Amino acid sequence: MNTIEVKDAFGNILVSGDSVQLTKELAVKGTKVTLKKGTKVKNIRLTDDPEEISANTPEIKGLVLRTEFVKKV
Repeated sequence: MNTIEVKDAFGNILVSGDSVQLTKELAVKGTKVTLKKGTKVKNIRLTDDPEEISANTPEIKGLVLRTEFVKKV
């Protein structure tokens, strides 16, 4: 089986269950919510795409984040 390495904006390898922090303020499509820079997102899940992770925040469930906008904490 071919494992996919998922890396954050700084090259750190991410695994399911990690916590990440946003490196940029992000407006969430389809909502009026804006996630602030520095927001901590716990318990991420990897997706089939090495450039995307799935997560839940208190405001939004089922959020998909680009790995270029997060750093491992």
